[in-house]
Amino acid sequence: MTTDLKNFWQRLQTGVEVAVAGTASESLLGVRDAILRYFRDGLERTVSVAVVPQTVSDAPTGVPFTDEETLRLARRRVDELEAKLGGAYHFYIASESGIQSIDVEGGPLYFIRYWTVIRGTLGEAWGSSGSVQIPGRIVAGLDEAQIPLAVPGTRRSGGIIRSLTGGLESRRKAISTATLHALSSLFYGILESRPNR
Repeated sequence: MTTDLKNFWQRLQTGVEVAVAGTASESLLGVRDAILRYFRDGLERTVSVAVVPQTVSDAPTGVPFTDEETLRLARRRVDELEAKLGGAYHFYIASESGIQSIDVEGGPLYFIRYWTVIRGTLGEAWGSSGSVQIPGRIVAGLDEAQIPLAVPGTRRSGGIIRSLTGGLESRRKAISTATLHALSSLFYGILESRPNR
């Protein structure tokens, strides 16, 4: 990992250029929101942000069932972007939703959340959104193979998060949060933020 901050800031003088896996507008806008917020509010730097959608290989049917599967898919997408585009962009970002199972008394509980993987000249970091519980009545009687296919919401209707929260949260907000968390981890100890708001 290189920590040549002078070179890093010089590259950002013309703006931040980001390659994002996928073409969904909510994903692209969520990434853009997070980068603007991090640089403007966290570092007090005004930068322009160019978020460039990139087509990637098709995802498997259904939602990944573990955090590990979700992160593996997102990392594979970032690898694909880097292999295809080389060093053309400041950051390569992939965000994916996935299911997490937590065993408690009375049986497992299932949650949905987004994970973002970000990679750039300063290294790689991961971040997640908050989790939303999938109501037990939706997954009652289903096995682990059926649950990823049973979660409510479609891309056209705003996704799983929007469906589960009745529109109070969205895929865009979840991806923005996950991306902000990944950026914060990536720059921790390298760039000092000024959270005085």
